[in-house]
Amino acid sequence: MHSKHLAIIGTLALSLSVAACNRSDPARDAVAPADTRAADRAAELQRERDNEVAKLNDRVAALEADYAKKNEQVVTGKKVATAGLREELKEDVANVKEAVANLSTTTTDNWWERHEDAMRRNVADIETDVKRLAGPVTVPAAPPLPADTASAAPFTSRRDAFVADLKMRVRAFNAALDRVKAKGPRETELDDTRARVKKLDEDADKLTSASADEWWDVTKARVTDYVDRVEASVKRLDDNKS
Repeated sequence: MHSKHLAIIGTLALSLSVAACNRSDPARDAVAPADTRAADRAAELQRERDNEVAKLNDRVAALEADYAKKNEQVVTGKKVATAGLREELKEDVANVKEAVANLSTTTTDNWWERHEDAMRRNVADIETDVKRLAGPVTVPAAPPLPADTASAAPFTSRRDAFVADLKMRVRAFNAALDRVKAKGPRETELDDTRARVKKLDEDADKLTSASADEWWDVTKARVTDYVDRVEASVKRLDDNKS
């Protein structure tokens, strides 16, 4: 009888012990699910970014193949490239491949430096075209931001100063191009340059309200636009018959 009681007591004690082990810790449960959700969301976003980069890489591979084919036709004399386009494309095809590769290593820590650097290179490229068409271009320095609108946030202040500089350059480029009169192939180049200046102005407008949290969308949009532009240029590389 005594043994029976001991067995019952032992079983009860074991059950209570198991129940205690299984009993949830409110403090732990409140933290773990949130951490898990955050980790899952981060992994999901990374997968989406990897997929987007892979798609852009596929597009770059396709435009490289198209460029090689059409460039060969130009070299052999079967077709004639638009003046200056062949030389420009050779550089663009290499640069767009690098831009997509850099996209895969862009992070919240390096995105703005890369974005600003890429846009400055684009501005310099546009300025070269404007000067070739219109002659010397004078770009005045952007005025300092008013004290009541300048933000204390480092990113916002840097962004606003950069946008102000872009806007001054856009105005100077447009003023220079307005003086140019052209026909034939030169008119096509003039229209292309005007379109690039307009796109630069639109990009500056978008940056005005961009936040640091939108780093991926801003960067991806810039690289995607570049791929779009190079694709369009490759398509018309051999559009002039000899």
